[in-house]
Amino acid sequence: MTRAISLHNVSKTYGRTTRAVDRLSLSVDPGEFVVLLGPSGCGKSTVLRMIAGLEEITEGELLLDGEHANDLAPGERGMAMVFQNFALYPSMTNRANIGFPLKLENPGLDHTDRVEHTARMLGIETVLDRYPGQLSGGERQRVAMGRAISRRPSVFLMDEPLSNLDAKLRNHLRAEIAHLTRELGVTTVYVTHDQAEAMSLGDRVAVMRGGQLQQVSPPREVYALPENVFVAAFIGTPRINLLQAVVHAPLEGRMSIDLGRQRLPLPEPLSPDHQLLRIQQGRRLIVGLRSEAARIAPPSQARPGEVALSGIVEHVEYQGHEALVHLNTGSRPAVVPELESARPGRAAPRRRRTGHGGGVGVLERLKERTIGYIGGPTVALDEPVPENDPSAPRGPDRPAITAADLVVRTGPDMRLRTGGQVPLLVDLAHLYVFDHHGRRICPLPEEVPGLDV
Repeated sequence: MTRAISLHNVSKTYGRTTRAVDRLSLSVDPGEFVVLLGPSGCGKSTVLRMIAGLEEITEGELLLDGEHANDLAPGERGMAMVFQNFALYPSMTNRANIGFPLKLENPGLDHTDRVEHTARMLGIETVLDRYPGQLSGGERQRVAMGRAISRRPSVFLMDEPLSNLDAKLRNHLRAEIAHLTRELGVTTVYVTHDQAEAMSLGDRVAVMRGGQLQQVSPPREVYALPENVFVAAFIGTPRINLLQAVVHAPLEGRMSIDLGRQRLPLPEPLSPDHQLLRIQQGRRLIVGLRSEAARIAPPSQARPGEVALSGIVEHVEYQGHEALVHLNTGSRPAVVPELESARPGRAAPRRRRTGHGGGVGVLERLKERTIGYIGGPTVALDEPVPENDPSAPRGPDRPAITAADLVVRTGPDMRLRTGGQVPLLVDLAHLYVFDHHGRRICPLPEEVPGLDV
């Protein structure tokens, strides 16, 4: 099948060094709704503008309906673009704004019927003879969408069209966009940094970071099977719990995951996912737990596949229909540096601070980071203090972990006291494990060369 849009190893470079998009490959089927999602500055709008012809492609190839399109002028691509700032002509009525591209294409024709039909589709037929300055933000965005729809394009390109609107109106127009694009059957590429928009609108979601494509999957798969720790951390509210961990796989006895002060024993017989962890014995890993993967309940209420932990209540967020409980389990969080930043950078150089004996202080060693890379730094893990290190403090002198490291979702009626200890049950079927580079190793990747389990 011929793809409506195909990008093959496309890159965009500004000047000599600034690489906004790096070897991106993506295909969009006819009638498909694909969302480009990522933090501000990740290159998603640049990709959209290259598809539209508003930005020149530095390297790679763009195909439209199977034909080479790198050099096509924007007006020859059969696309309509909806911008974040509406981009309406303030001196024209809304009727004239919607009909303006039709007038450019066919100056001698009467486009009244098409303009009015488009306005009825969007519910703005009563404001056609007003000016954009007389409308609310939502009405202006509908006019901007109407101008795009009236052309009957083969592709819609939408660059964060709802970001300037209030939350209630965003939710309403989000549903309208989903209904409208499916009714028209138009191929749509939609740019946003809002994961709620991406998950509710897209047939597929393409997650970007630092100009690179991290994962392209249906929304359910992006949430349930993130390919790396960045995708896992970027998708989901509240953000996934990421904890530093080490696998213990003794020759005799039960395999477990050490979280610091507590361990997660793995059920026997081991599942294929957990068997893969045996080769990670002694290595630093990242464990990911969604807030719904753990619940507050005693061990006596454990279901098959659940194991017990405990935590101290640090804070409770009441959301009305639910509560988010922030707990201290004695674990060390794993950090995804620059999750919200424009471009990933290099790890900061290590600074040495001398203690009383002239060496590096213990607290400084604990603060130093080792960074893994996926297109830039992805995961930061605290350096462990070796057990045989004579300078490592013991007993009450050992640095205490006091911050919350685990967020658990509960019902709104659960009464919890700050500072109180509560029992937890963790569902190992919803356990994610990533290596120190941030790549997912559990659940098992679809293809693992040489693995025989």
